[in-house]
Amino acid sequence: MTPPVIEALLVCQKKNIKGNDSCEYLLSSGRFLGDKVWQPHSCMMHKYKISEAKNCLIDKHIAFIGDSRIRQLFYSFVKIINPQFKEEGNKHGNIPFEDKIASVKVDFLWHPEVNGSMKQCIKVWTEDSVAKPHVIVAGAATWSIKIHNGSNEALSQYKMNITSIAPLLEKLAKTSDVYWVLQDPVYEDLLSENRKMITNEKIDAYNEAAVSILNSSTRNSKSSVKMFSVSKLIAQETIMESLDGLHLPESSRETSAMILMNVYCNKILKPVDGSCCQPRPPLTLIQKLAACFFTLSIIGYLIFYIIHRNAHRKNKPCTDLESGEEKKNIISTPVSPLEILLQSFCKLGLIMAYFYMCDRANLFMKENKFYTHSTFFIPIIYILVLGVFYNENTKETKVLNREQTDEWKGWMQLVILIYHISGASTFLPVYMHIRVLVAAYLFQTGYGHFSYFWIKGDFGIHRVCQVLFRLNFLVVVLCIVMDRPYQFYYFVPLVTVWFMVIYVTLALWPQIIQKKANGNCFWHFGLLLKLAFLLLCICFLAYSQGAFEKIFSLWPLSKCFELKGNVYEWWFRWRLDRYVVFHGMLFAFIYLALQKRQVLSEGKGEPLFSNKISNFLLFISVVSFLTYSIWASSCKNKAECNELHPSVSVVQILAFILIRNIPGYARSVYSSFFAWFGKISLELFICQYHIWLAADTRGILVLIPGNPMLNIIVSTFIFVCVAHEISQITNDLAQIIIPKDNSSLLKRLACIAAFFCGLLILSSIQDKSRH
Repeated sequence: MTPPVIEALLVCQKKNIKGNDSCEYLLSSGRFLGDKVWQPHSCMMHKYKISEAKNCLIDKHIAFIGDSRIRQLFYSFVKIINPQFKEEGNKHGNIPFEDKIASVKVDFLWHPEVNGSMKQCIKVWTEDSVAKPHVIVAGAATWSIKIHNGSNEALSQYKMNITSIAPLLEKLAKTSDVYWVLQDPVYEDLLSENRKMITNEKIDAYNEAAVSILNSSTRNSKSSVKMFSVSKLIAQETIMESLDGLHLPESSRETSAMILMNVYCNKILKPVDGSCCQPRPPLTLIQKLAACFFTLSIIGYLIFYIIHRNAHRKNKPCTDLESGEEKKNIISTPVSPLEILLQSFCKLGLIMAYFYMCDRANLFMKENKFYTHSTFFIPIIYILVLGVFYNENTKETKVLNREQTDEWKGWMQLVILIYHISGASTFLPVYMHIRVLVAAYLFQTGYGHFSYFWIKGDFGIHRVCQVLFRLNFLVVVLCIVMDRPYQFYYFVPLVTVWFMVIYVTLALWPQIIQKKANGNCFWHFGLLLKLAFLLLCICFLAYSQGAFEKIFSLWPLSKCFELKGNVYEWWFRWRLDRYVVFHGMLFAFIYLALQKRQVLSEGKGEPLFSNKISNFLLFISVVSFLTYSIWASSCKNKAECNELHPSVSVVQILAFILIRNIPGYARSVYSSFFAWFGKISLELFICQYHIWLAADTRGILVLIPGNPMLNIIVSTFIFVCVAHEISQITNDLAQIIIPKDNSSLLKRLACIAAFFCGLLILSSIQDKSRH
């Protein structure tokens, strides 16, 4: 264990850092999640790929100076750049590595003791005419303990030597990143006879000397030489797996090397899931304008509220002194649209400030996800029990009635949320089942919008604007506040595009609706032709990536659908569920046709068909449902399963619909618990990105460190409340911004178009300034 003196010195070093320095935490603290996943305190660590490491270290020189333990760290670091690099050569000599293509040079310099030899090596780099390494990783002590048999004189000499080296390291630290690696503990029972003098007590004494001297080597408030003390914590958990009691197992060395890579490269490459050592991103021009707008909205609402309150006091009922009765001066007036507008933007401004603080300001901690079966399945069982407990009778007993679809959306959304926070995407069977839930959302999009246009025949601009506003309002605000592209919130672009596809398909000549088709069966055939043409277009775009990318790479569509400079991500997302909206439309058409011809029995408690047909269909549905689950659970290759998913996901969706609706008693009840969440499912899906998860869904937001259970309860409560409030704000603003009067609506649309034009211009200016 780390002695109290060293702990105190390290704490002092942390306090010298201004603010919450996640780099310092990365170098000094953390814990294991499971067996091999290291979680730094307060931030997320990125796992660097070969290409990323080379890109970061291009034209860089890294030097490792020290004993066999530093050599181990050198090998693990080099293997991030080149996994084929072999641990061979003179163990007690210098070892060079160079990647000429990437122009990366990493050297190990054999200096097992802190002595004149190490000092001379470091002193050469301090000369102005000599090229200095960009990163220097140094450390040694165990050889001094071994050679001098653990004598106190050796410790005194070590202190003198490190005192003489400290000013040189400080000088180098002005131009290079310098790390002093503290000595890891040993497993004394496994040490050979010639190493028995290397005890943890001696190692702690040497570490204490190194920390105290290097921290006091400068007159400034903090030392420029960074202490790499985190390896001690890693070793405390893994040294028992050592082969000789002295050297760490390979997995521990790899963790330490990845920490070094994060310390240096995170600030250069800025990976989304590597929040350690990343500075807060500077505010963009658009973000500053948004902050001004919300600030003015809050001030405007406060002024409006004060004026309104004073007016209310003046008009307060007064008491008649003779009769003792109250006389009302005026009748209370309804809330004005201006007040609703200011109040909505005031609340939204405060909520957006919370979003920014959670996921952009580095104010709260973030942690990596770590999947275990229990973290996913136990919450699933818990919410299913709650959902079954809160059940009520439905107002109507039709197939996929409003309460039932809200319930369906609700439990699916809760399962998806648990899937995201538990990191279950790493477990392929769970991933494949979640893909079906996402497909089911899109199925409902096809079913719901087709049913509305088919029955109502309302193709007016008001309906289109209402739907587009409700779908996109929150995402547009988040794109501005969080500085993220529209495609980043991929599900909203997906449902928006599919809504427009459904609208265009049905609105184009000839407009075929149920009322027209009832008079002549020919129109049913005409609608089927429209659907067939839609399916043909879907197939063409699905198997013609080039045509798809050309369409969505056109300006200004590219501004909406590009992610990281291309539309591949959009093509992948669209293609993954390409048929399911069509399936939803076709199901709605068949169901409404059967309903019109009174083939279905939708009375309360009645089975949907005759008993024989109902039982047969139920059997087929259960078998189909289980067959899909067995297939999804046996998936071995993610890419191959994704390729089959668009064609087979409808099997489990239709099976669920029939199981849920054929029995009359099942159709007559719904879970009010799930339905409540279903009404705010879109807001829940979007808000989770920043105020429940963190680092754009890659990690977990930590409001209360040190207590995971309490943290998840508090953050979930705030998250759900915020999502509900945003849903209310969106509904209120939709009534004001999208009026039913066409002339007023056209004026509002002109203003909205001008707003987006301005946004495009500002975005282009920002992009140019970044490049």
